[in-house]
Amino acid sequence: MARFNYGGQALIEGVLMRGRNAIAVAFRHPDGHIVWASEPLNTGPHGWRFAGAPFVRGLVVLYETLVVGTKWLIRSANVQVGEDEELGKGTVALMLGFTLIVGLGIFFLLPLVIATFTTANVEEDLAQHLVEGLVRVALFLGYLALISRAPDIARVFQYHGAEHMTIHALEAGNPLTTANVRRYPTAHPRCGTEFLVVLILLSIIAFSLVGKQQPLVMVGSRIVLIPILAAVGYEVLRWGAKHRANPIVKAVMWPGILVQMITTKQPSDDQIEVAIVSMQQALEADGEAVPEGSDLPERSPLDPIEPAPAPA
Repeated sequence: MARFNYGGQALIEGVLMRGRNAIAVAFRHPDGHIVWASEPLNTGPHGWRFAGAPFVRGLVVLYETLVVGTKWLIRSANVQVGEDEELGKGTVALMLGFTLIVGLGIFFLLPLVIATFTTANVEEDLAQHLVEGLVRVALFLGYLALISRAPDIARVFQYHGAEHMTIHALEAGNPLTTANVRRYPTAHPRCGTEFLVVLILLSIIAFSLVGKQQPLVMVGSRIVLIPILAAVGYEVLRWGAKHRANPIVKAVMWPGILVQMITTKQPSDDQIEVAIVSMQQALEADGEAVPEGSDLPERSPLDPIEPAPAPA
């Protein structure tokens, strides 16, 4: 069986790696040592019969990234402040729902509103779609540039770079050592940032096909088409990653690589160590061998969360 295409995401002072059947996380604890945890991907849509089918698998991965990733992002923040407590599923769902609604409003509906008002006296549909697309791109890049100035987010972007560099090293068949990982770029063609860029480009094309309609129809089309575009975008990303040596494919995917200049930064050696531990634990959870000659940074399991005491 071919090695799985491992992916991941940056956390607060940590890295999450997603394997074939499990995820693993590693954090730099406030006292300086590395802690790790893993859990099987055996809930939600992961076990569905058609979960690996084209266009379905993208939605499954997106669901896992949002739900599992959000849970561990919150946990990683709690570890850093010494308040390691598990949030209930309802709380996570509310936080995730709020984030999705805000994201939908800012990056999809706000550009539509701005374009509708600024091109109200223009008969050509193309003008509205062009303005909508440009506003969406500007909001996306502006948001990334703004948050990257925050010191805490800058460190998350360093861990993001460490995650990508470690995946590059694994895919090249190299031992996972700090020196080997350091040789690779921080950008990766299967990055979530790349996915968002592809999604925005696809949305510009798809929404232009809808044309000028009644306001409710145009708003509804944006909401309904997003999961469809996400499924298509994931397949485009997979295809692009497999054919990244092709000059035409490289040119098409280049905008996403450029945007990763904002969302990934060069990590320090201790951040690379955390990414290596996360990858090694993901491999172990999948029953895969860690490349021979890899560094084995010291680590310890993340303490389980103590259940809340029962009310008196």
